[in-house]
Parts: sequence; C-alpha cells; structure tokens
Amino acid sequence: MSIGDPKPVSSRHDRHAPYWALMLVVLGTTGLATIWIDGGPFWNGYVLDMTGPAWSYILFRGRFTSIADNFWTRFFTPKHTIMIFVAVCFGIESAQYFGLYEATFDSLDFFAYISILVPLFILDQVTYEGKDSV
Repeated sequence: MSIGDPKPVSSRHDRHAPYWALMLVVLGTTGLATIWIDGGPFWNGYVLDMTGPAWSYILFRGRFTSIADNFWTRFFTPKHTIMIFVAVCFGIESAQYFGLYEATFDSLDFFAYISILVPLFILDQVTYEGKDSV
C-alpha cells in the first residue's frame, strides 16, 4: 500500500470500534442505573426507553468490535437496523395503547425511543462504508 492509497474499510471500522464500545458501556450503565437510582419521573420513566434501543442498536450492528463479514453484519446494515428497531419500539408502544398486555401507555415514549437511536443511526451512516451508505 503506497502513501496516497486510502485506508481500507476495515481499518476505519476498527479505529472507531473503541468509541462505539465506550458508548455501549455508557448507554448500558445509564440504562441499568435507572433501576438502582431514583432520579425522579423523567429518569425513571424515559431514560431506559432512550438508552435501551440505542444500546441494542450498537450491539446488533457490531460496531464495538473489529470488522466482520458474515451474514449477521451484512443483514444488519444501518438502514435495516434502524427500520427494525423503530418498528419494534413503535410496536411495543402500540401494543400498550391497545391493551394487548398490562402496561402504561405514554405517547412520549415514542420520542424517547428515537431520541438517541436516530442520532446514533446518523453517526453510523456517516461512518459506514457498506453498500447502503448515504
């Protein structure tokens, strides 16, 4: 590889992996802290709804580890992952609205779900070098 050649995709992915891993730990810890710390209505009602989908997005995308080329990573592209996660989150909230299981419906949960998930998707999309990148 000469000096003027662009870096391979795997090295760019691998270079960002520690930051994604750090975000995975921060989101997971923050989400779990809602169980241990009573931080008021916003903390108890929305923080886990915000951090849970975002944490899962990073986990499903595998951005926290070195690059891999397998069925999982080819299927869970940024666009596929965001569509699946938004559908699941809205499905859960819709099921609460229609009383399919015993839970409290809160329309602000829709915004909580996407408040960190969408910015993560945008960051992922900007740094992603696959077939469906912007």
